[in-house]
Amino acid sequence: MTVPRASASGQRGRTVRVGCGAGFAGDRVQPAVGLVDRGELDYLVLECLAERTTALGQLRRLADPAAGYDPSLDRRMRLLLKPLARTGTRLVTNIGSADPLAAARRVLRIAAELAVPVSVAAVTGDDVLDRIDVTAPAWEDGRPLVEHGELVSASAYLGADALLPALRSGAQVVIGGRIADPSLFVAPLAHEFGWSLDDVDRIAGATTIGHLLECGGQVTGGYFADPPYKTVPDLAGLGYPIAEVDEGAAGVVTKLPGTGGRVDRMTVAEQLAYEVTDPRAYLTPDVTADFTTVRIRETGPDRVRVTATTGAPRPPTLKVSVGYRAGFRCEAEISYAGATALHRARLAGQVVADRLDGLIPRLRADYIGATALHGDDLGGGAEPYECRLRIAGIAPTRDAVEAIGHEVTALYTTGPAGGGGVRVTTEEVIGIVSTSIERSLVEPRVHHPVADR
Repeated sequence: MTVPRASASGQRGRTVRVGCGAGFAGDRVQPAVGLVDRGELDYLVLECLAERTTALGQLRRLADPAAGYDPSLDRRMRLLLKPLARTGTRLVTNIGSADPLAAARRVLRIAAELAVPVSVAAVTGDDVLDRIDVTAPAWEDGRPLVEHGELVSASAYLGADALLPALRSGAQVVIGGRIADPSLFVAPLAHEFGWSLDDVDRIAGATTIGHLLECGGQVTGGYFADPPYKTVPDLAGLGYPIAEVDEGAAGVVTKLPGTGGRVDRMTVAEQLAYEVTDPRAYLTPDVTADFTTVRIRETGPDRVRVTATTGAPRPPTLKVSVGYRAGFRCEAEISYAGATALHRARLAGQVVADRLDGLIPRLRADYIGATALHGDDLGGGAEPYECRLRIAGIAPTRDAVEAIGHEVTALYTTGPAGGGGVRVTTEEVIGIVSTSIERSLVEPRVHHPVADR
C-alpha cells in the first residue's frame, strides 16, 4: 500500500515508489535486494526478457515441460522473497518467459522452503503461436513467416491491461511472460492511482518512467560510462533506479543514497533515447507516447524530475516476436601474437574458408582487436600486437557446422605460426522476426496457483 510521501513536485501527497531490480536476464541480483531492503518501495519490477530469451524459453519448454521460465528465477527469488515479505513490497516481473504458470508454482515452492508466506498470480496469454497468420510478412524482410524455418514461438507483447486484474487480486508477486517493458511499470501506477488506460497523457507519462527504469542500472550510470569523457563514480557499486511518481504521472528518478553511479540530466536523457525509432510516436501496447514533449530537470543530487509527456491512443494491433529454428551455429577462436599477428590471423581465416568452401552456407571471419566490431573501414590502419581470429558459421545440422571447430583446431599444426588458445562452441540458433496480431485474438488470463501440500 502507498503512504503519504513528498510527491514528485515537492508537495505532500500520494506518491508511489517503484524500483527496477533487473534490466535483463543476466543482471545482478544484489542491487535489487538493496532496493527492497532500503528503498521504501511500493513495487519492485524485474525486467528479465528479450526477444531471443523468450524463444529460448520455448525451446527449454519443448525439452522439459516444467522449464519454460527464465533460469535466473531461483537465484532471484531465494534472495528476494524474505525482503519482499518483510517490507510488503510487491513484485511485478516477466521472468515467467515461456511458462509464467510454472514460474509461479516454482516461486511458491521456494517460498515454502524458506517459510515465507506469499501470494502469487501468473499472467498468461502472450503465447499466440496457434493464432498468428504464418503467411503474414515479417517486418524485417517482408518474407512470409513460414518461410524462415520451423516456428517454435510467437509471443505477443501484452500491456498493462493484462496485468491489472492480477494486481487487483492483491497478489504480492505477479509473474508474466512477454509483457512490454514499460507496461511492467505502467500497470502498478495505473492500479495505485486508479487511472483509466484511456487517459493517454497519464499513461504516456507512466510509459516514460517505465522506459527510463526498464534497463535497470543504465539510467544510473551503467552503460553511460565512457572514460575519460563520461565518468561514473563507483561503478562497481552501481545503485539501481527508483522513481517517485505522483498522481499526474510526473516522477523523480533517483537511486539509493550511498550507492555508486549517477543520476542527472545526461544519464536520463541518454536512456530516454535508448532504442527509440520515432521519438514522436513511441509505440507500446498501452499508448503512443511523444517523447519530444518530455521535460527533464535536476532537482538535487541524484534526483531528476521528469514531466510533460503527452500521448495518443494505443496502436490497434500488438507486436508479436516470432522465433524459428535457424539451424546450428559454431564459433571457433584462435589467438595470434607478435609483430605480424594480424597478417597470420588473416591467413588462418583464409585457410579455414578455403577448406570449408561449399560446406557451410553462412561463414564469416572476424579479427578481434582489429576489425571485429567496425570492419576494415574504421580500423585506422594500426597493426595490433595481438589478434584473435573468430570463425563463425550457421548450417542446417549440428554435424555440418561442427566442421568449423575441427578446422580451427587443426590450425595448431596446419595453419600459420604461433596460433593458440582455441575455443569452440556449438549451439542451436533461434532466429527472431516480428509481426503483428489483432488484439481480439489475444486473451490474457490470470491464474492463482496454490502451494503444493
